[in-house]
Amino acid sequence: MEISTVCVIGGSGFVGRHVCHKLAARGYRVRVPTRDRESAKQLTLLPTLDVVAANVHDPRELAGVMRDAEAAISLVGVLHDGRGNESFQQAHVGLAGKVVEACRTNGIRRLLHMSALAADVKGPSAYLRSKGEAESMVIGSGLDVTVFRPSVIFGRDDSFLNLFAKLLGLPWPLMPIFPLGSPDARFQPVYVEDVAVAFVHSLEDIDTFGKCYDLCGPKVYTLRELVEFVGAATGHPRPVIGLNDTLSYWQALAMELLPGKLMTRDNYYSMTVDSVCRCDFPLGIKPAALEAVAPAWLGPAALSRTRYQRFRNYARR
Repeated sequence: MEISTVCVIGGSGFVGRHVCHKLAARGYRVRVPTRDRESAKQLTLLPTLDVVAANVHDPRELAGVMRDAEAAISLVGVLHDGRGNESFQQAHVGLAGKVVEACRTNGIRRLLHMSALAADVKGPSAYLRSKGEAESMVIGSGLDVTVFRPSVIFGRDDSFLNLFAKLLGLPWPLMPIFPLGSPDARFQPVYVEDVAVAFVHSLEDIDTFGKCYDLCGPKVYTLRELVEFVGAATGHPRPVIGLNDTLSYWQALAMELLPGKLMTRDNYYSMTVDSVCRCDFPLGIKPAALEAVAPAWLGPAALSRTRYQRFRNYARR
């Protein structure tokens, strides 16, 4: 199999940016469709990457932007059920079907698809059910598909560890303790760079066709342990007060009603299933340990630099 051009749907997102950088580093031509070119401005610096204005939820536009590519990588996902194209059904299931059809229209055989660990059409949450439905759809498409199912993904720009860092960094009178819902939920966080390497490594590997790979880091943590780790790394430790199931549900409901939806009841239902692998990291890749890399951006000095850079950005400097 010879691939020169790859269309990355969701290429301007958290995982997508890392995948695109690694594809470009290997000399692939990369095409990233997006409705918001501003969100992909960092990618425009890559010499072999083209950012194309397109609505990937429009079948005609999607098929058009995938023309002349030899492979597609589908990374789009949402954590909270929204409206229209931001709903689980449209962002996961609907778009997966459109990507498959665009591949068929353009004669593209190779498709890499991002699912989620514990994705299951009979899962306890709408998120996991929609991911499971999309996964089944692409596997049954007849294309040369490889599916990746990561646990929670962490990295410098993630919305997981950095959310806890932000909350723990609130002034002590506002956050003297940290009330935590679902404190015993279990995760095996995986580094975004390792996820990106897995995608790119498998692209032309025919042995990965038709397979699903679970992606996890080397260690299992409870949610409580992750929050305590972030507190120690940022220099803002707080006593973590674990909530029981009933209070965890009501906390999720309260947060669901807030602007931004830090958490929802669907997230609560998702956490009733362990996000833990029962196999080694695939493709001969050794995953990075959380403790080895996260302090580089969670440490107090790193957070100060981040705040300074935000001020520079606001000042357009």
